[in-house]
Amino acid sequence: MLIKLFVQNYALIKELDVDFENGLTIITGETGAGKSILLGALSLILGTRADTSVLLDKNEKCIVEGTFRIDDYDLNEFYIANELDYEHVTTLRREINPAGKSRAFINDTPVTVNILKELGEKLIDIHSQHQTLMLNDNSFQLSLIDSFAGTTRLKGEYIISYSNYKRLKKEFTGVKEKAEKNKADLEYYQFQLKQLDEAKLTQGEQEELETEQEILSHSEEIKLALTGSSNLFSADGISILSMLREVKINLSKIKAFLPDGESLLSRTESSIIELDDLAYEIDKLSSAIEADPQRLTIVNNRLDLIYSLIQKHRAHNLNELIVIKEEISNLIKSIISSDERLAELETLIENEIKTLGRVSNEISDMRLKVIPDIELKITELLKQLGMPNAKFRISLSQLQDFTPSGIDQADFLFSANKQIAPENLAKIASGGELSRVMLSLKSLLTKNNNLPTIIFDEIDSGVSGEVADKVGQILAGMGKYMQVINITHLPQVASQGTKHYHVYKDDTEDSTFTRVKLLSPDERILELARLLSGSEVTETAMKNARELLKAAIN
Repeated sequence: MLIKLFVQNYALIKELDVDFENGLTIITGETGAGKSILLGALSLILGTRADTSVLLDKNEKCIVEGTFRIDDYDLNEFYIANELDYEHVTTLRREINPAGKSRAFINDTPVTVNILKELGEKLIDIHSQHQTLMLNDNSFQLSLIDSFAGTTRLKGEYIISYSNYKRLKKEFTGVKEKAEKNKADLEYYQFQLKQLDEAKLTQGEQEELETEQEILSHSEEIKLALTGSSNLFSADGISILSMLREVKINLSKIKAFLPDGESLLSRTESSIIELDDLAYEIDKLSSAIEADPQRLTIVNNRLDLIYSLIQKHRAHNLNELIVIKEEISNLIKSIISSDERLAELETLIENEIKTLGRVSNEISDMRLKVIPDIELKITELLKQLGMPNAKFRISLSQLQDFTPSGIDQADFLFSANKQIAPENLAKIASGGELSRVMLSLKSLLTKNNNLPTIIFDEIDSGVSGEVADKVGQILAGMGKYMQVINITHLPQVASQGTKHYHVYKDDTEDSTFTRVKLLSPDERILELARLLSGSEVTETAMKNARELLKAAIN
């Protein structure tokens, strides 16, 4: 239920703060006073698009804030799903800054406009020409029937199964398309894998072979260098080691009386040991290095194979090539196993189809049972609303496939004349007739629980006299079960309200603002008299206004 509406810097509204209560609230005002502006501001917290054109003062931001009591709406799951703090009194706020940027909040927590819209639509139902056109929308028609049929539990079960059904069908199509495409290439993938398997690739092999290739390619140079180096260490006569040993002998003679002699001798001995070990390693390597053209050919061929496979598979190195080999192997396994997955998916889809068929048929049966009662009550209400020959029928047929609403196709049929059989409502009914059908449907729905606040924007357009009285009575009846806000120009309807607001323009020398005022009992009589007689209020109009209010109270 809407408790308060605050609007700042929107269109002709400088600042507005309106309190609302349960029951039927009436809003009246002269044409152009700003009643539609009020709805426009309210629609911002329902997620409608907005830009800087809505700003009264282009240098200030626009704020629209609606405060709601939501105890009876079972919205805990919505708050949990969107990570919001649940509060029994909830505030929805929308801001538009001078740069055109929009911000949305729920209880001061920033949210997306879509989340704000989702919650707003659960709290407020604005009846508009657009919604009247929805009377020809199948899902909307079925939702109205379901409101009478009480299919909530079954529809919850159905939508879970339907979601699984759509997900499984999507996966089946994807697996099948991928399998068909891959199967055409299976032979090629198997050839690639066979080639890679036969290559017997191992991690690090490329680096080892490249090192060996380098040595074998330069074996003569390496052998010559190592042999020459080895000879310098151990050749007969003068050599590196023989000269160092001579140094050792000389230092031994003077170490006793030279302070640094012992240290120099020690370092020389260490050098001899190190160089002796180095000479051994060089000699060992020299003996191991031999020219081997046959081995070089084997290494070159192996590297050529590795390089060609790397290039073919667009890899950067051998290790990446091994990863690609595993990917090809897994792809082949998935292609081979896709038939098993398709068979599994077919079974799962068949199970969901059985569930959908069972549940949708139960839903259809429940819908069919309430249709005669809906037709009877709507026809009766339409007669009360000035259409004595009206006929309202609902045609329910079954579709070939499942939809989010079930397997039914609903068609609302209508005729306003005796001699004309009921036809498609949207095609045959006038705007005024559509509005009366919608009012009749919603008046029946009001006895259901957890309905949002409903706002009617001149739903009584085009009616007068007794019909206007009946419209007012229907709206007042709805107000006993829910919060109804009605914008009207008819005194018969306006008299039925529990609260009455007047929208007017406040003109100054350089500006015009839209304002809203809660009418006192005396002011309300005056406003009803104005609606009865126009701008010049007569005593007769005042008398009639008092009688209207008295009749409404009784």
